[in-house]
Amino acid sequence: MSLFAPGSTDRVPRVALLTTLRRLVAGGCISALIGVAGGGCKGGDESAAPEPAALEAPAAVEADEPGEPEAAQAEAPASAALVAAPDRSEEDRALDAQRRPEELLDFVGLKPGMRAADLMAGFGYTTELLARAVGPEGVVYGQNNAFVLERFAEAGWSERLSREAMAKVVRVDRELEDPLPPEADKLDAVVMVLFYHDSVWMKTDRAAMNKAIFDALRPGGAYVVIDHAGRPGSGVSEAQTLHRIEESTVREELTAAGFELAAEADFLRNPEDARDWNAAPRAAAESGKRGESDRFVLKFIKPVTPG
Repeated sequence: MSLFAPGSTDRVPRVALLTTLRRLVAGGCISALIGVAGGGCKGGDESAAPEPAALEAPAAVEADEPGEPEAAQAEAPASAALVAAPDRSEEDRALDAQRRPEELLDFVGLKPGMRAADLMAGFGYTTELLARAVGPEGVVYGQNNAFVLERFAEAGWSERLSREAMAKVVRVDRELEDPLPPEADKLDAVVMVLFYHDSVWMKTDRAAMNKAIFDALRPGGAYVVIDHAGRPGSGVSEAQTLHRIEESTVREELTAAGFELAAEADFLRNPEDARDWNAAPRAAAESGKRGESDRFVLKFIKPVTPG
């Protein structure tokens, strides 16, 4: 959810590499070409998701010579085109460096026509990205509970829902123990961004929540959880004070719910984070650390064959 914090890392533009390769081929520099290719792309963890320095297509193309933007856009993945959509708001674009939306969309893996849900959607930054990914033939359920709507999000969420890009988003006002309506079934993906830790101090029955999510997914469907990493051994003890949760706790709880860990990614990791400060947006901004928290990115799968 967009209420609880982000981070950013520089990346190497894939378009720049592709442009270099084209020039080398045109000039007949075969040995140089082999040298560039030999640099290889860095492999990820179980997910093969890109590391912060991995080659990735940028959301915007730098036009250093005539004709390059068109060629680069033709080679860019769908996620880059979605993030570069001209009707995205300036407020959302300002968050992109911290939230890494291209990598997020690639990791979730939604395709046009799919069904998804964004739990504790907040103001809807992630919800809109998911809606763009599934397109006019898909659907996204955007859920918030009463606390978040009344205290923070009602005005901004309602305004976003009026945008054309949100035409296939279904607003859902429900509590986390039973976050989705009956018609939200056979989902391809459920996403919870920077909110799992808040379910702790909100006294949510997380076992019931995770079972409801499990039941709403199709076999093989994905449950993606992103959150601020807590210190080893902290468990859920700093969920309210520092707005963090230990990664192993999330893994254990979702495994107990029947999910299988399928992938993890490093694009929001920050090994320099001491994890001893409050990662909530306002507190982090006051300390000058907003966007610097170490965040884990995990994808769990509902098994195709029940275990």
